[in-house]
Formats: sequence, structure tokens, C-alpha cells
Amino acid sequence: MAPGILDKAQQAVTGQDAKQQDMAHNKKDYMDSKARLTTDFGVKQSNTDDWLKVASEDKTGPMLLEDGHGREKIHRFDHERIPERVVHARGAGAFGTFKLNESAEDVTNAGVLTDTSRSTPVFVRFSTVLGSRGSADTVRDVRGFAVKFYTEEGNWDIVGNDIPVFFIQDAMKFPDIIHAGKPEPHNEVPQAQTAHNNFWDFQYLHTEATHMFMWAQSDRGIPRSYRMMQGFGVNTYQLVNAKGERHFVKFHFTPTLGVHSFVWDEALKLAGQDPDFHRKDLNEAIENGAYPKWKFGIQVIPESKEQDFEFDILDATKVWPEEEVPVRYIGELELNRPVDEYFTQTEQVAFCTSHVVPGIGFSDDPLLQGRNFSYFDTQLSRLGINWQELPINRPVCPVMNQNRDGQGRHTIYKGTVNYWPNRFSAVQPATKEEGAYVDYAEKVSGMKQRLRSKKFAEHFNQAQLFYNSLSPHEKAHTASALAFELDHCDDPVVYERLCERLTDIDLSLAQQVANLVGAPVPQKAGRPNHGKKAKGLSQMDFLPEEPTIVSRRIAIIIADGYDPVAYNGVKTAIKSAGALPFTIAPRRNPIFAAGEDQKTGKGVKPDHHLEGMRSTMFDSVFVPGGADSISTLRQNGRALHWVREAFGHLKAIGATGEAVAFVQDACALPGVQFSSAGDVVDSYGVVTASQVKPESFKETVKMVKGAKDFLDAYTFAISQHRNWDRELEGLSSMVAY
Repeated sequence: MAPGILDKAQQAVTGQDAKQQDMAHNKKDYMDSKARLTTDFGVKQSNTDDWLKVASEDKTGPMLLEDGHGREKIHRFDHERIPERVVHARGAGAFGTFKLNESAEDVTNAGVLTDTSRSTPVFVRFSTVLGSRGSADTVRDVRGFAVKFYTEEGNWDIVGNDIPVFFIQDAMKFPDIIHAGKPEPHNEVPQAQTAHNNFWDFQYLHTEATHMFMWAQSDRGIPRSYRMMQGFGVNTYQLVNAKGERHFVKFHFTPTLGVHSFVWDEALKLAGQDPDFHRKDLNEAIENGAYPKWKFGIQVIPESKEQDFEFDILDATKVWPEEEVPVRYIGELELNRPVDEYFTQTEQVAFCTSHVVPGIGFSDDPLLQGRNFSYFDTQLSRLGINWQELPINRPVCPVMNQNRDGQGRHTIYKGTVNYWPNRFSAVQPATKEEGAYVDYAEKVSGMKQRLRSKKFAEHFNQAQLFYNSLSPHEKAHTASALAFELDHCDDPVVYERLCERLTDIDLSLAQQVANLVGAPVPQKAGRPNHGKKAKGLSQMDFLPEEPTIVSRRIAIIIADGYDPVAYNGVKTAIKSAGALPFTIAPRRNPIFAAGEDQKTGKGVKPDHHLEGMRSTMFDSVFVPGGADSISTLRQNGRALHWVREAFGHLKAIGATGEAVAFVQDACALPGVQFSSAGDVVDSYGVVTASQVKPESFKETVKMVKGAKDFLDAYTFAISQHRNWDRELEGLSSMVAY
């Protein structure tokens, strides 16, 4: 039977993919009413509360060493924690599927990239880089984007980031960049931040990091959601087709929801208010059926054109400009199942850049070459020699070799030999025709020395290209981010020299930052800005193809006496559009609508009260009318703060009826207009309608710019993620939040 046919038949019957079937026998239902407590070796226990001891009814004596159950329980507890990842310690993951829409057989013979009939199981882990497991999700940092494909030929891992370049060109420098970014050694401060002397000292002295630190200081460093950030393989790999032809390749994942970020004040507050925001957001979306999806693309360069670029294509601090090397989208990644248990799956999952399948291989990228050693070595330290036998890491295809024994061994091999060659010809190597991995025969010449090619020596052109390609608000955010980071550096040598470095990118940027951080304001560019731009660098190049509010979190603020027509109408409409409405009120006990008898009515039970949540945790705020409701909210400073903070964070705000005047009190600024009659007014993303009728609310919305209908206009404003004009024209800075 052809490979994969049996798996597909089983999936049709069980509804599970091959990886879920593989892991099924490792799963146990802790809620099974028939289950009884046992030791790890299976013996049922009658007491798990008292150590075996010398005791009587009136005196407790010493405990006995012979209590095997007690010793096992404490022993297991003492060893619950495995060594934490040095980097990418804090993460979240989910299961999903990868489907190929277009075969790439012209450049590779890898089944996962050529067989369009397959549905390949995947596990994806997102992470921050610098912080420990206890740090917050929303810190400014690079995010890991690691994908494990459980293919029919073995596991293939893309161990990438949400930024397409990296700080260093050669893996030899990895300990240095991480040591510089981690808490400083003398006081272990700060946690999960680069805003300190050592990091920026390294950035100045290590010029190849310039391009990357510009990406990290842009909005890319504070993504709104794991579901709204890009993924990149970062390194240059190779693809080999059936003819034996080699192409260089970079891998891309582009979210269908668009690429969106927090604003900085919002990210700061969320780090304290809800440090688990991103992992909760991921699970919430999956559990509500809003499955995160990414288009999977490849950039491909034939081996014959390797030297046709002004930069070395093996340099991980460089992007391949899309104008010269277009992204070819050939598949889709979807996450559709949350993990069953964090430790055994998200924590124990182990990725290796060296995990590739036939048709995919390694280039001479010096960062990748070192990662191939480092990742494998790291997993040995964290999980032990048999880490690939853990359920989450185990491939779905057969595994057979001469590896034996070691700590944590799961596999039991039967047979009288465990070596090759042997007299039985057992477990002999596979042939190429049988699907064996065959390394590409690359011609290599050169001297044995510590050297990089000359093209690796240019470090500033693409940093300028990236900055030039940003939108105006992204440029402003980058300047603010650099000013924040350098403001936390107390050594003048560090922040003064870094401001000098910024003159190698853009003089006006350097002057803005220097003025804010107290460095001498430079008057001359370190090098001219070449003025070139490229597509695919600004987040504004990755808006959704159609306006959408799917999975967006909408807060609806009410108090007793609220307008039920507006409340129910908006709630129904945004739910039908795939968004998630949350009712917020002064209390969590039922809130009653206008005209509803509090003695006989059931009321609406809010999801949260005003002090339990903040506007930072939502994408938009809507306030329905109702005279009594608005009167109550006017007397609540926190309710007013919700609206002002949402305005300051550039989020869409909606209001109807009496609530229009309430929102106007919060956002009464020059140029911001509000509805005063039957019209619908959208002013800087503040959408108001002072008069609404039941027929004003419909279940189906049409999100279009300039809509005359309240729901159409309001949902369109939400779909835009932020109202950047509000910031660019200085309105957001006029509100205290």
C-alpha cells in the first residue's frame, strides 16, 4: 500500500490525523471516574496524604524510610522541572495541519512540498527570546516561530522567528549576543528587556547587528497576537529536485489576519495586567473556531544565480528583496487544536534546524551551520539522550536504527543483534529509490581559516532600506522605542555612541533620539541615506485582503438602564462577523436593561467588571445608550478612563444614543466630530450615532470605508486595527490615559 494511504483512511474514520493517533496511547483521562490512585509502577495506593511513620492516636513519631510511595511522590515533585531553555524559555503552542496548494516539484522532491493530496500534521511553538518562563508575553522582543512538520518521511523543523533577519552572521557570536541581551551579570537586571547598557554596547560594537535592531525596535517587537505576526525561517536552506538541481530557499509564513502590533503604552500595561495575554489569545481564538492561518511561501534562487546580488545570500542579517526574489505562496498552515497539557507538549517539544527530509538541505549559511550543532546539543541538556522518543517529538513514520539505551529510553527492540553490518542483514541502509536522504554533492574549495566572504562586510544598506520602507507612524514608533531603550542606559558612552550609529541609518532619526536621551545632537550623517524602499518590510504591506474583525475582542460597557436594542443589535452583529463580544459593567452581578423589572427580570450577567479588566485587553470599546446607564457611567471614573485609554491607544470606539455625549466628554478634542442628529459620524475611528432604531441593527455587516450605516462604519473602523491619523495629528497625546 502506498505511503500515507493507511493514515488517510484512519483519519477519515477517527477524525484524527496521524500525529494525534500516534499520541493517543500516551494520553490518560484524569477525570475518569473509574480511575484509582497508583504508584508510577502501577500499584494502587490507599493513602496519599500521610507518610508511613511510627505513630499512635495521641503521638506522631518519626517517618519511615521504607515508605516507597512517599519517597516516590516527593522524588517526582523534586524533579518536575527540566532545565529551562536558555533562550525562547517562555512559549505557547498548538497543533494544526499544513496543506499544499501548489506543488513545488520544479525545485524540490520533498513529498511535503510536492504532494498536494497530503494533510501534514504540525505543532507550532511561539515564544519570546530573552525572558525566563516567568516573564510577560507582551515585552519588546523577537518572537520565535517554530514549526514541526510530522511528514511521512520524518520530522521537518523550521525553527524561525517573526523577523526575517538576525543579529549575527556567524553562530560563533550567538553566546555573545544572548549574554549581552540577558540580565546583566552583576545584578540580574533587567528581565526580558534589551533596555540596558550591555545590550546597546554590543549593538554599537557589533555593526552587523544594525539591521536587526531596527526591526526589533519597530512595531515588530510588540505584536498584537501570535496569530498576527509573520514567521520566517531566517536562514538560507537548499532545495533539491528529482533532477538533482539545487536551489537556495527562504521560508515565509504570512498571517491571513494581517500583521498587527500593540502600541507601546498598551504593551507596557498588559505586561502587568495580563502577562499571559498572548497564550490566552491563541487558545481563545482556536476554542472559538477562529483558527489562525498563515500562507506558506518560498523565495527561491537557482544555484547558478548565487553570486548575482550585492549582498551574500547566505548572510542571515540580510533579506532577499521581494522585487528581486518574489515570494511564491504554495501552501497554508492552520492551527486548530490547543494542547492537552502544557508540559508534555509545549514545554517538552524540541526543535532542531538539522531536522530536514529528503529534498530539503542545508546551505553554507554560517549561522545555520552552527545552529545545526547547537540545537541538538541543547536538547540533550534539557531532555536527555532519548528526547526524540517523547510523544510530542516522536515522528509518525517508522523509526528503526542501532541507537540503544540511555536515560528515559521508551522503545523496546526485539532481536539478537544491534549493529550494522550483521549476519542477518537486519535494518540495512535504505536506497535513494526507497526514499533515503542523500546529501547534495556540492563542490567545495578554499583555505581552512576563520573568514567570511567580502559581501558579508556591508552592514548598513538594508538597515536604511528597512527604515525608509516604514510608514510614517512606524518610523515615529521606532524613534520612540529607541529613545525608551537608551533612556534606560545610564552609561553616557553607551547611549551617545548608539546615537552616532543611528547617523549611519538616517540623520533625522539620530537627531530625534539624541535629543530625547540627552546625547549630543549630531549634525552630520555618518553615511548618506540611499533613499531606496522595498515592499514587504512595512507591516502596512500585510493588511488582510478583505476587511475582517474575526477574533477581535470587543468590550461593550453597560450599567443598569442600558438600551437593550443597541446592546443586543451590536452584540449579535459582531458575533456574526466572527468577533468576540464581552460585556463590561460596574459589577459582575446581573445588569438590567431600561424598562426591565429588577425583581422579575433576569438581566445580563457581565463577563467582567470595570476594575477586573481594562481597555488594553480589547480591540475596541462600544457604549450603548440608555439615560440611566450613562448617568451611572458618568459617575464612574474608571468607565471614563476605559474610553480615554482606548482613544489613546488608537482603537475604534462606538457609541449610540445618550452614550454619544459620554464619549464626547472623554474625547472632546479639536477636529473630532460627533453625531448630533440621525446621522452616523466616523471621526478618527470614533463612530457615533445619536439616534438609532431597531431596524438600524442588522445581523450581516458590510465593512466599507465611508459607510452610512452605524454597524458597517463601526465594524470597518475595528477592521483597520488602529486609527493612525489620530496619532499622527497629535490627538492621542492630548488625552490623559
